[in-house]
Amino acid sequence: MDSRIMLRAAVLGPIGTNVYFVKNTETDEMFIVDPADDAFRIKQAVRSMEGSPAAILLTHGHFDHIMAVKDIKDEYNIPVYACRQEEEVLKSPAANLSAGYGMSISIEADRYLEDNEEFECAGFNIRMLHTPGHTQGSCCYYLEEGKLLFSGDTLFHGSAGRTDFPGGSMTEIVRSLHMLTETLPEDTVVLPGHESATTIGDEKRYNPFVQNSDSFY
Repeated sequence: MDSRIMLRAAVLGPIGTNVYFVKNTETDEMFIVDPADDAFRIKQAVRSMEGSPAAILLTHGHFDHIMAVKDIKDEYNIPVYACRQEEEVLKSPAANLSAGYGMSISIEADRYLEDNEEFECAGFNIRMLHTPGHTQGSCCYYLEEGKLLFSGDTLFHGSAGRTDFPGGSMTEIVRSLHMLTETLPEDTVVLPGHESATTIGDEKRYNPFVQNSDSFY
């Protein structure tokens, strides 16, 4: 991993969502991936890392990944990034499933990204990869300097995200998994939205959704 990268994670919210904090140790700037819930604990993590938040990156719009977005955005006055195709999910309580849990969450990103778009954040070059299947606008963020992939609910350790929610597609998520495992370096560390980390190499060799993909089409 690039020596400039300080990486930490917290598991927050009702569905145990991984929230990632990435700090550039040379500038103290940092970004937060999927501020799932509990803004107080997120702010505590920022203070403990002595970082200066520069952005929020969203892998998709489901409520369990966005519950603290407004509080964190307002606290630090920072922009929110998301995939262009996820705009409606972020805005709609029905589409982002918050309505089903007695909530009404509606947010908008400040910058909607296109597939393979590269942008600078906290001094790092990041590439957004559109990976539909869990939702229409699910995406991953690839940090080449550290060979890190923030995969949201697309790619898990030995598994894949659910496709039975509105906008989900088993065919599309399998294609997304193949795109990731066939184009990224095998030593890329995959940091998913839930559960434990893995690598592209391990998923390429052992993930049943990749190995037995014909069964899912």
